[in-house]
Amino acid sequence: MVASLSADRLRRLCDSASLGFETTAEVSASDDIIGQPRARAALRLALGMTTSGYHIFIAGPAGTGKMTAVNAFLDEAARGRPSANDTCYVFNFVDPEHPRLLRLPPGVGRQLSRDLDQLLTVVRRQLPRAFEADDYVNRRDALLKELDEDQQAHFAALNDLARARGMALEMTPAGLALVPLVNGRPMQREEFDALGSADRASWQLKQAELDGEISRAMKELRQREAAAREKLTQLDRDVALHTVGGLIEDVAERYAGFPSVGDYLSAVLQDLVTQADAFRETPNTPGAADPLQALQRERTWRRYRVNVLVDGSATAGAPVVLETNPTYSNLLGRVEHEAQLGVMLTDFTLIRAGALHRANGGYLVLRAEDLLRQPLAWEGLKRALRNREIVVEDPTETLGISTVRTLHPEAVPLDVKVVLTGDPSLFQLLHGLDPDFPELFRVHSDFSEHIPRTLENENALARFVSRLCRDDGLLAFSSDGVAAVIEYAARLAEDAEKLSVRFGTLANLVREASYWAKQAEFKTVSREHVRKALAEQAYRSGLIEENLQEMIADGTLLVDTSGAVIGQVNGLGVYSYADYRFALPSRITATVGVGRDGVVDVEREANLGGRIHSKGVLILVGFLMDRFAQNQPLALAARLTFEQSYGEVDGDSASSTELYALLSRLADAPIKQGLAVTGSVNQRGEVQAIGGVNEKIEGFFATCRARGLTGEQGVLIPAANVRNLMLSEEVVAAVRDRQFKIYPITTIDEGIEILTGVSAGRPDENGHFPDETINGRVESRLATMGTAFRVTPGSTNGHDRAGSQPAIANPRPVPPHPTRARTGDPKID
Repeated sequence: MVASLSADRLRRLCDSASLGFETTAEVSASDDIIGQPRARAALRLALGMTTSGYHIFIAGPAGTGKMTAVNAFLDEAARGRPSANDTCYVFNFVDPEHPRLLRLPPGVGRQLSRDLDQLLTVVRRQLPRAFEADDYVNRRDALLKELDEDQQAHFAALNDLARARGMALEMTPAGLALVPLVNGRPMQREEFDALGSADRASWQLKQAELDGEISRAMKELRQREAAAREKLTQLDRDVALHTVGGLIEDVAERYAGFPSVGDYLSAVLQDLVTQADAFRETPNTPGAADPLQALQRERTWRRYRVNVLVDGSATAGAPVVLETNPTYSNLLGRVEHEAQLGVMLTDFTLIRAGALHRANGGYLVLRAEDLLRQPLAWEGLKRALRNREIVVEDPTETLGISTVRTLHPEAVPLDVKVVLTGDPSLFQLLHGLDPDFPELFRVHSDFSEHIPRTLENENALARFVSRLCRDDGLLAFSSDGVAAVIEYAARLAEDAEKLSVRFGTLANLVREASYWAKQAEFKTVSREHVRKALAEQAYRSGLIEENLQEMIADGTLLVDTSGAVIGQVNGLGVYSYADYRFALPSRITATVGVGRDGVVDVEREANLGGRIHSKGVLILVGFLMDRFAQNQPLALAARLTFEQSYGEVDGDSASSTELYALLSRLADAPIKQGLAVTGSVNQRGEVQAIGGVNEKIEGFFATCRARGLTGEQGVLIPAANVRNLMLSEEVVAAVRDRQFKIYPITTIDEGIEILTGVSAGRPDENGHFPDETINGRVESRLATMGTAFRVTPGSTNGHDRAGSQPAIANPRPVPPHPTRARTGDPKID
């Protein structure tokens, strides 16, 4: 018979002395990726490839620290790379709707912006003064006086010409008019109408002749006025050029090595000269009180500024950007608008950078799920990566519904590595449904949820605890406190030889343990405080478990922990409530009779059994056929059920339990009720590993403890699950004191011997089992049932009485999964 496990095999302890420190204050805090060689290799490859399309998708479950680890790796890689260039936009004096792009070395863009702001401050002060200077005023007045004298001379000459012809020139609202003279005075209208037709015609002929000469004279006058105005404009330009030319030349000399800046400054100078008239009045002059005029003047000044989207000098090394809200605009930038006097206006200074701008020349980290939730964001990112440029545009323009006039800035060349993180199922969906995805994200790696439990990884976990204590201001952990965290990490991994890297869960434990240590006024966190934190977590979430255990204790839920019963076994079901898992025993019973129904799964018939559970029952039938139906038919009608189960049952971990119940009933061999069973079975009778083994053992232990431990109670588990044992210290202590037992089982025969105390029996050369063994009793019982079935009148059910094979399982198809009715119903897995 299989021996029970010793206490030292139930929980692998961490030797705190092997960690090599007294408290985490002595441990160097590290941001390294812990135990993820595949992720490291993938990141190194992607970062080393210069060919387009080598972006990376890191897949892994939530809470494994993917984002933190990836950022730490990228930060380290970024320190060895140069800082990104500055990205700036300036006014396009040729085409204002298409702002010009300036890419400058780190810090140069910000310096250029400051230099131009200082320049404009000086220009705004000096230009109005230049236009108020005596020299300028005298030259301007001289030109205006010359123009006025020229106009007066032209009018005098025209008037003399008209008087010589007997007419006079008069200014009217409609312009110059010719009026006949009588005795040196203008003729009235009544007098002109009183003239004879010949006289009127004579005057009209004189007027027509003078009109031609006056038109030629006026044309010449307009030309002279235009020339005078051009002189005035040139004077303004000369003054403006004299005022600002030297200033801009000084700025241009500082950027002599940047041709794009030189071209831009030349354009600024030319535009300042042409716009000089707009700068005559200072903001304090009465004319500037007009809001519209002040707005126009301010917008004119704004066109000479530099919009620095990205300042590369702000980061040491290449940029690493984590965008937590990757909307279309947050990724690719946007053009903002502002309301001025009731009108929505924009200009190049309202262009805003997106995450791609900030990460250009470095690395961009995104959560795939967040990205795919944002309209147009995924398509916008793909387009930018495909074309290797960032185009800032209103997303409504891509839909053809834009209603606001906007800008179309020059595209920014893109050189970035994008790292997407997400669930493995999301990677599968993208890879299968989006043909662009495998072309752009050619590097993929899975983030393992578990890592080997080596001394190196245990020390890495200690460094994680040290960093968390440093970053969150927690108390330092003692070495035995860290050892307790390491043991809990193994418990989370459900493997004594592995450690979980669900850093979110581990971090919560570390923080809460520090809290309880502070409450107890300790200066360091010890193992006891970690235990306290775990106990408090279980207490906060354990109401349902407590209620169900009470129902078992008061007999509402029928579970026996002593005595022996035929055809009745304690199975173990795992309950899930959010992130809290626990297990409880559940009575599984079998009934048998003569018939053709075979083994019927009551859960399936009631639409409460999942597909995997139904498969487990069918495998159980396969075992019976292989062992007992080689020389005789199975005239069997059996029913298997979970008693008092009202929710869905799934998983195959109860298949061995159901088989034990059935064998017990067929052999009339009582099963010890102080034992519970878990494990799946194959058609050869081998017991296979299952999940949740720690919770299942602890759940039955809690029930037995409530009723009193007898030393005969325990759990049968698959031998393959021994490596998964990280049981609570209370269970380990009970086993050490011989109050509770755990049996590792490899085959059904080993299990039935422990459960019944009767030998399973081995077949002889003819395939028959000894009579007093479990298998012999089953064989004999099935033979008796077969004989009874064959002699029962009307039992053929359409088949030959002489021995046609009866059905051994309900042939109906498995019904679909029902929806689980209540939170907390067991789901065997």
